[in-house]
Amino acid sequence: MRRLLSLVVVAAIVLGGARPALAYLKFGVSVGGRQVTLKWAQTPVRYFVTNQGGGGVSATDLQDAVARAFATWQAVPTAAITYQFGGATSATPGRDDGLSTLGFQSRPELDRVLAATSFLIDASTGALIESDIFFNTAFPWSVAAAGDPNRYDLESVALHEIGHFSGLAHSALGETELREGGGRRVVSAEAVMFPIAFAMGSIAARTLKADDIAGISDVYPDGDFRQLGSISGQVTKDGQPLFGAHVVAFDAARGSMVGGFTLNAQGQFSIAGLSPGPHTVRVEPLDDADLDSFFDVTRTVDVDFRIAFFDRVVVVPRGGDSGQVTVAVVHK
Repeated sequence: MRRLLSLVVVAAIVLGGARPALAYLKFGVSVGGRQVTLKWAQTPVRYFVTNQGGGGVSATDLQDAVARAFATWQAVPTAAITYQFGGATSATPGRDDGLSTLGFQSRPELDRVLAATSFLIDASTGALIESDIFFNTAFPWSVAAAGDPNRYDLESVALHEIGHFSGLAHSALGETELREGGGRRVVSAEAVMFPIAFAMGSIAARTLKADDIAGISDVYPDGDFRQLGSISGQVTKDGQPLFGAHVVAFDAARGSMVGGFTLNAQGQFSIAGLSPGPHTVRVEPLDDADLDSFFDVTRTVDVDFRIAFFDRVVVVPRGGDSGQVTVAVVHK
């Protein structure tokens, strides 16, 4: 038996959010009363690209930009996932046809959505069967090597959506500011999987960051990933567990950050894929993007607390876990 799970996971401002996962950056799906990680059971994952251009981009340029984005994810040395181009197709994204299809669609009613990814899963195992991505031709697109100041970069948005295609949810490692008239503008982001796109012309999101690499490696571990370590712990407020706090592990020696969330009633978190050595642990409210970019709208996420740091440096062991780290936060 199969069922279609449609998740509005987009590279722009998100209009709908993913179900909370069991661990950072991953989608979780309920199977037989338990949560499992949404992922492809076998690789290479075969995908198809539509033979129609759109938004100022030809079908050939679409195929090439998508191929570069898939190659970027596949090049992560600590992740086992691979992809295979199945060919051009006249099929369109969003059909339950057994083909994982990427292509353009005209969706002017989705005036804040650059692109979106949907899934077909096996309801008995939680394995991905099909995943489609559409790029909205209501927006102008570019594949220019240096970007186009009047168009959105197709490769950057494809890289974000292929992260979803592979099983990754959104990352909160980014900074934004409010725009006049509504919405947010990205000031900086330390993850391709940050849910809000950079402005027209930017190609900054063509390169994976430490957070993205840790996420894809956690879902499809390979190579030296097992030699990396993790930090686990709990966040409390007024002595009570805190759900939905954003936890960041910062490696000062490498200048890299990997984030996670407290994702259960006990306020627990676990951040994997960390290089062995000292890390600073920071806890902050999830108040720099729409909450429904990360959590189901039915969940109550507490953002009424001040940023806090664990009171000492946490040393991540090679191939092991730090042990329990408890961070107490206070009201703003």
